[in-house]
Amino acid sequence: MKKRFSLTTVGVLFLVALFLGMQFNSLISGDNIFLQLEKFKDVLSHAEKYYVDDVDTPKLVESAIVGMLNQLDPHSIYIPASQLPKINEDFQGSFEGIGVQYLVNNDTLLVDFPVPGGPSEALGIMAGDKILKINDTSAIGIKQEDVPKKLRGPKGTHVKVSILRTGEKNLIDFDIIRDKIPLYSIDVSMMLNNEVGYVSINRFSGTTHDEFVKAVQTLREKGMKRLILDLRGNPGGYLDQAFKMANELLPGGRKIVYTKGRRPEFNEEYTSTGDGKLTDVPLIVLVNVQAASASEIVSGAIQDWDRGLIVGETTFGKGLVQRQYDLSDKSAFRLTIARYYTPSGRLIQRPYGKDTEAYRKAAFERDETEGENVEHKEEVKDSTRPVFKTASGRTVYGGGGITPDYIVKSEKYSSLFIQIWAKGVFREFSLHYRDDHGKELREKYEKDLSKFQHQFVVTDDMMREFESIIKKKSISIDTSQQYEKDKSAIRARVKGEIGRALWGNDGFFVTMAPEDVQLQKALTLFPEAQKIAGLH
Repeated sequence: MKKRFSLTTVGVLFLVALFLGMQFNSLISGDNIFLQLEKFKDVLSHAEKYYVDDVDTPKLVESAIVGMLNQLDPHSIYIPASQLPKINEDFQGSFEGIGVQYLVNNDTLLVDFPVPGGPSEALGIMAGDKILKINDTSAIGIKQEDVPKKLRGPKGTHVKVSILRTGEKNLIDFDIIRDKIPLYSIDVSMMLNNEVGYVSINRFSGTTHDEFVKAVQTLREKGMKRLILDLRGNPGGYLDQAFKMANELLPGGRKIVYTKGRRPEFNEEYTSTGDGKLTDVPLIVLVNVQAASASEIVSGAIQDWDRGLIVGETTFGKGLVQRQYDLSDKSAFRLTIARYYTPSGRLIQRPYGKDTEAYRKAAFERDETEGENVEHKEEVKDSTRPVFKTASGRTVYGGGGITPDYIVKSEKYSSLFIQIWAKGVFREFSLHYRDDHGKELREKYEKDLSKFQHQFVVTDDMMREFESIIKKKSISIDTSQQYEKDKSAIRARVKGEIGRALWGNDGFFVTMAPEDVQLQKALTLFPEAQKIAGLH
């Protein structure tokens, strides 16, 4: 009995000691955080009391938060209270206001185009209208960032705008009742020919999946049998929207993406449900270096399951999962809690160091070789790029980002072309042209964009007028051999911007489609896309 009692006592004492040790470690950890907070408080307090000049304490605290998050990774960030509403709005999919896309050109507030279904469109406000007064106060000289303060407001409230319209002598007054305005994440959906549908998505907001389903349903009614999904320039957004979109494209039971974090509650796996409506449609996905995060989830899943072809340039490589935490002063911060992996196990995130600028630049400085990357390609002899296999055994590479099956570089513009673009010459010319000829062009082409694409010609007289704007911007082209080389691309862009000025994004995309080398290459690749997907 004595021996048994001793062993029992020893066991109990051992468990108590273990428990106390765990609590002690926890206390040490807690004390460590407390000590660091005390240290920060002491520095802040001394600066506030003794620094030689007056101290902006909130600014110091914000700078400290920014510096702390910068030490973690490039995507853990602080969001000031002033910026949070706009950032949240961009991804929630709506705002409340009068419903116009606008721009400020030469001190004048212009209606770029009314948002379809919004209150401004319902009242007959048109693209090209100049807003000269808001609530009887002059809007001449208004700054771009001040426009939302004047035009946006709670649903049901009124705002009066006075508009000058080309061809009308007097101002037209509109009393607009603000309403909820959708922010569309689909730039354009259209038929490229009798069989191929095209959908371009600019971000993954709260309404993206619903928009996508509606768009492809309309395209199917127009005869769509094949689909090009354009994710170029799409920086990502909500994970659930990426999952829902991939779910529309993949058969049931296919892993779409999974996450791994330090804490097990952040480990998640997303698998297709089998109720997708586009699982048998031949598919090509366009990507480029600006495609990131949710765009890489969709394209990675499509590639790993051989569901379609990926065409374009290697994506950015942003595979860190952030969770947003709101702070008491209505600011917030996003903290990385996990990493994204494609179905084959590829980590989407590129390697990064402490130099955030170098990390971002590296994505845009890749030296990629154009051409087929699907079959019979000699494996990359680069130990830094791990090899993975798709469902059918095709080789794909890790190391960050999604490398396309066919690498097709986007057109590289000259520095002169970029300068003309950056100075707003294309936009300014198209707005002037719309003012002078918009009515006759709308009557001639109505909304037959194919007719506009094939029949409208940018004349030499138009180019001379365009060149006069270039010279006003102090850009020298008189003796420029580069300008002569760029003329064909400039004419195409002028035509595209006129199309945009008249009919919004649809007018631009239809007009520029023949000049899009990545898109034109994609159109030739559907036989290969059908082959790897097992579609006939």
